[in-house]
Order: sequence, then C-alpha cells, then structure tokens
Amino acid sequence: MASLAARPITPVDVSADALFVENTWREPFARLRAEMPLSYRPESPFGPYWSVVTHDLIQEVELRHDVFSSRWDLGNITIADAVNGTAFPNFIAQDPPIHTAQRRVISPAFSPSQMQKLDVLVKARTNQLLDGLPVGETFDWVERVSIPQTLGMLCGLFDMPFEEWRDIKRWSDWASGVSAENLTDEYRSQFLVEMGEMLARFDRELEDRRTKEPSDDLLSRMVHSEAMGHMEPMERIANIALLIVGGNDTTRNSMTALVEAFDRYPDQLERLRADPALAANAAQEIIRWQSPVTHMRRTALADTELAGQTIREGDKVVMWYISANRDEAVFPDAERFDVGRENARRHLGFGHGIHRCVGARLAENQLTTLIAEIAARRIRIVPQAKPTRLASPFLHGFTAMPVQIEAAA
Repeated sequence: MASLAARPITPVDVSADALFVENTWREPFARLRAEMPLSYRPESPFGPYWSVVTHDLIQEVELRHDVFSSRWDLGNITIADAVNGTAFPNFIAQDPPIHTAQRRVISPAFSPSQMQKLDVLVKARTNQLLDGLPVGETFDWVERVSIPQTLGMLCGLFDMPFEEWRDIKRWSDWASGVSAENLTDEYRSQFLVEMGEMLARFDRELEDRRTKEPSDDLLSRMVHSEAMGHMEPMERIANIALLIVGGNDTTRNSMTALVEAFDRYPDQLERLRADPALAANAAQEIIRWQSPVTHMRRTALADTELAGQTIREGDKVVMWYISANRDEAVFPDAERFDVGRENARRHLGFGHGIHRCVGARLAENQLTTLIAEIAARRIRIVPQAKPTRLASPFLHGFTAMPVQIEAAA
C-alpha cells in the first residue's frame, strides 16, 4: 500500500474561503485536473482530506457508496467534521437502508404530478417578483429576486406563511455555514441556539400535521411516515435543516449567477430571445456553470483503491463538483456559459447516484421559468458593482448582487 509520502500532495488548500470570496478557484482546480485528479492535503483547518476533481472520478466515488460512506456518525457530508461540531443525522448523511427509506418519504413531494401543481405557483411567483422590480434604480438581486423566489416556494412546500421567510433564511444560513472562520466555540454555541429555535418553530408545525389527515406538504409526509415520523430531536433538526438548505440555497445562488452569466455572455441572452425553447437547457447550464454546491464529502469504510492510490479506512474524500463541472474532457470550452450546450445535463451540480438531489426538478423548473421570463420581457440586468461572494468552500454563492434593470435595445 502507498505510504503517506507517496501520496500526491495537493499544492493549494482548495478548502480556503479566500478562493471563493475572491473568485480565484478556477486556476488551482484546473491544475489539479491536469496534474493530479486525486490528491491528498495533509493539513487544513478541517484536517487532512483527499480531493477528487475530475468528472469521471467523482462519478466513481458517488456510485461506490458501499465503500465511500455518507454516514453522519463517520463525519457527515461536508469537509467539516460533523456540522459545527454537532452530529447532524439527516437522510442524505445516511447510507442504505436508512437513506433509502427516508428518501422515499420525501421524493413523492417532487413527483411529476406534484411538479405540475408547483409549476403554476412557480410561474405566478416569478411574474409577481419581476413585475415589482424598479427600472433604472439600483437594487440587490439576491434580496429582491433570488431569496423571495426560492423561500416562497419552500414555504409552499411546508405549507407555512411566507411572512416567516426571514427566519427560515437565517436558519438556512446557520445550518449551511461551513467555513474555517466558523470553527470556534462561540459560533458553535450560537449555532445550537439557532437550531433550537428552528426546531421549536417546526415542532409546532409537525404536531399540527400529526393531528390532521396526511397531505402533500413535506411536513405532513414526514410526520405520517414510519421512517421519519418518530425521529429524535437532533434528527428532526438535521432533516428540517437539510430541506431548508437544499430547498433554497442552491437555487437562489444559481438565480444570482444568471446575472453574472448574462452580463459576461450577452450573446447567450440573445439566443434565448430568438429561441425560447432553450430555456430548459439554459437552466441546466447555469447549474453547471455556477456549481452552487461546491463539494460533498465521503468517508472510506475500508482500505480501497481509487485512481491508483490507496485510500485508508476513515479517510476523508472530498468530491469537488465545482471542478468536475469545468472538466474540459466532458465540457469543451467549459468556462463559457452556453445555453445550447448539448451535454449540459451531465453536470454534477446535483450530485450523482443514490444521493442525487431529491428536489432537482423543482430547482430546474424555477430556473427555467426565470430564464424564460427574463428573455421574454426583453430586459437587461446590469451589475452596478462587484457581487459579494459567500465565504464558504461548501456552497458557492452570493450574499449581494447590486443591479439595475434596463430595457433591451
């Protein structure tokens, strides 16, 4: 077996917040793809970890879920061990059969029949938000469009009042706060306070659903199921947090990336205006181009081999989706945002295999609708300053995007 000295050593700590805040992540990942598709970083704020950076190797890791585990008690699904130092047993941080049973509870909420109902709400909300935007006046696209669109739909899935979106957003931000800056006792303490408040609020909703006949909303599905109806408090916290983060963070960051993509490649917006049927493919392309989930982590259950290297039992293996989605072996001219890209659907923005995002259809529908409306309204969304980017190696996102809307020529 290969010794530690023989392992290819990752020359840059690609978990560093600065790479994503300063938007300088492309070069180090391109170098790794070319020189060491699988490499080892012996030291980082999150401890040692392997980096898997090519499309083919990430797919292999995802499909070998019998060896590369998602289990929360072995380290969870992010580069950080546990979640802010706390066990977080949600259903994507499980292996079969627990993962299979709990995913089966959630997945009917995103079935084709349910998506037809949700599509009506998506279109209505998109139009309402775009109708209310000022023309020729600077505003924050994140605050006025991306957040209310995605959190509005999430409130609908929970059958909760939209007026509570700010609380839900705050809890989502705390639940997804993977950053070296957050590895402090003070942060962990406040994290537990926020998660406790979230649980208290959602427990009231869960108890309300328990007294009623089963319905289509996510909370009702959970409470009336064998697999999720009798969870311990930390399980409830973890699964609610997962649904909140998965239901808004990734989509809202792709919605904001649209502004950047159309500004950088205005010809692609013209293509959409000329051919509105491209909107669905453009939704796949913006997920690929932005890669709103930067990485997922697995833990080796036994010594195994990957790409000619020996992975030891217990090793942390980080799959960098953001790199796989720039893999030129799969996506020629990968840096370019191309609404007609023939294989845009091959992106790994939603993962791959048994852990592929259960709510992918809803995210795709929201993005397709927004793209189609922007094209149809013949508007230009013009950035007024550099966006503020999220300090995280886990979610690739924005905290602010100042823009103005102009009528297209």
